[in-house]
Amino acid sequence: MTPGTVIHIRHGETDWNAAQRLQGGQERPLNEIGIVQAADAGRRLQALLAELGRKPTDFQWICSPMQRARLTMEIVRETVGLPIDGYAVEQRFREISFGQLEGLTYEEVEETDPASMQGFRTDKWRFVPPDGENYVMLTERVRAGFEATSGDRIIVAHGGVFRALIGILRGRIDETVAEFSVPQDRFFLWQDGRESWV
Repeated sequence: MTPGTVIHIRHGETDWNAAQRLQGGQERPLNEIGIVQAADAGRRLQALLAELGRKPTDFQWICSPMQRARLTMEIVRETVGLPIDGYAVEQRFREISFGQLEGLTYEEVEETDPASMQGFRTDKWRFVPPDGENYVMLTERVRAGFEATSGDRIIVAHGGVFRALIGILRGRIDETVAEFSVPQDRFFLWQDGRESWV
C-alpha cells in the first residue's frame, strides 16, 4: 500500500458525460454543471485540508493533459487560493481510449458493433475496443506516471484513471472496479491506507 495522502478529483461533467457517451480521448469542455462541480470540489477540498491541518502547498498538484481535467484543476486551485497555473501535467494520466467507439453510447455500440458490446459485457477489464485500450494497458501507464512522483499528491484526472489508480494504491488489482461509477460531485481520499469519499 502507498503511504501518505493521495486525493483524486474527477473532472466535472461534460455534455457527453450527461448523455452517457464514451468520451475517452475526445476533448469535450465542461458544461455549466461541471464548472459548478469543480468549484464545489475546491470548497470541499479547502474544508478537508483545514480539518487535516494541511495547506494546499503541502501537496504536489498533478493533472491529466486533457482540457476538461485542466479546467477542473484550475477552478479547484483558484478556489483554494492558489495560482491556477502552478501544477504539473502528466501525459500518462489522460483518459482511457475507446478508439473507434468514442462518441457513442453503449446502446449505439450495441446497434453498430455488437461484438464490441459483447466484449464489454464479458470482460470489461481486458476488452480492447477497436484502436483503443483496455484497463490492463491503462493501469500500466497510470502506474508509470504515478511512480514518477512521490509524496502527498492531489491528482485531477478521469474515471478510468481512478479505476486504475485505486488498484495501484491498494497494491492489488480489483478487476470489478471496471464497472464502478466514479462520481463527479465527490472526490477520493487515500490517507495512510485508508479510503474515503469526500
